[in-house]
Amino acid sequence: MRQTAVQIIEKLTQAGHTALLAGGCVRDMLLGREAKDYDVATSATPEQVVRLFPGAQTVGAHFGVVIVRLNHEHIEVATFRSDGSYSDGRRPDSVTYSTPELDAQRRDFTINGLFFDPLTERVIDYVGGQADLRMGLLRAIGVAKDRFAEDHLRMLRAVRFATVLGFDIEHATWESICGLAEKIKGVSIERIRDEFVKIMLSPHRVRGFDLLVNSGLMAQFLPEILVLQGCEQPPQFHPEGDVFIHTRLMLSLLPAEASLPLVMSVLLHDIAKPATQTRDADTGRIRFNGHDKLGAEMTGEILRRLKFPNDVIDPTVIAVENHMNGPPPRRLPRLQRLHRQLRLPPRETGRTGQRADASAANH
Repeated sequence: MRQTAVQIIEKLTQAGHTALLAGGCVRDMLLGREAKDYDVATSATPEQVVRLFPGAQTVGAHFGVVIVRLNHEHIEVATFRSDGSYSDGRRPDSVTYSTPELDAQRRDFTINGLFFDPLTERVIDYVGGQADLRMGLLRAIGVAKDRFAEDHLRMLRAVRFATVLGFDIEHATWESICGLAEKIKGVSIERIRDEFVKIMLSPHRVRGFDLLVNSGLMAQFLPEILVLQGCEQPPQFHPEGDVFIHTRLMLSLLPAEASLPLVMSVLLHDIAKPATQTRDADTGRIRFNGHDKLGAEMTGEILRRLKFPNDVIDPTVIAVENHMNGPPPRRLPRLQRLHRQLRLPPRETGRTGQRADASAANH
């Protein structure tokens, strides 16, 4: 795909236009990561791009974006622009064609505001993105609260980038996310879900989980997770702490590459414990009778609210409903197997590496 993008840049340059690789592909190249997409930014207007590449898709031409089809690949070619106001918290009401420097200023984070000229092998940095890449720092371009007010989804994107890349979030950027977290409610649930999935499928999902909770974003679209905080468990079975701590620990024990149903079933397996918590009158022992069945119902409701497809909902619900049972059928996700592994007390394993597993207890 990179070679196709370079071919487009060569043709635009030969026609007298400036054309550069832009955004995430430049970031990934500098980090030594494989880019999923290659975007081109250019001084050519959409009309000029279409003349050079007949058959290009112009569905985003209002925003200066054209999709060029070449070598059986699709490359997004965007005209350098400045954005007007964002009255809907998602898209600019108007755009004005501009320069590479002004185009960089409208982007979300410094590490995504870089350009690269593949014809001269030169990085073009107007926003300090290279320094932030070296420091492992995610920083909003310009005034952070303005960037998030323009597109509220950028708050979740910040958590995703920090999670996937292992970056710290710069202080002012973090403070703005925390202060504006409630605004995420104005974003369509499908867009929220897609970012959430990317966070939870990352090998560093626990860091993403923490950032979502601590920023206040989790409370806006999955408030049931916050109810787990302070929900006590029997200390003889759960020395690790409350249901929230247990859930977080379970997430940390997942393999780096885990299926979405498995991750979601681990996240939601004890979601009904607060609603089913009782104490024995004579001993005071805490119980959660029926939390597996009610949890399955709640899991289905939550996943449907988040607009997950049935091929994610169905196996997740089945796993939550059966996570207290014996050896699971092979067709089920591995939540039950993970739980059975965690039931082994330290003295029975004889291996230090399983002591943390045992501390997550048995249910």
